[in-house]
Amino acid sequence: MTMQAHLESLEKKHGALEEKLHTALTSPSINDQHIAELKRLKLRIKDEMERLRASTRH
Repeated sequence: MTMQAHLESLEKKHGALEEKLHTALTSPSINDQHIAELKRLKLRIKDEMERLRASTRH
């Protein structure tokens, strides 16, 4: 997988997590622990995307 394809894959995952997080935040039946886990995953993916972007700039 090329770096660009990997970055695009991460962007899709990040967007999907954003949708899940939005749904979870508007659903009263979702607990705070689940929301925190979604936020952690989303941040981890964002950090990975930034790392890849930074490595392509150098």
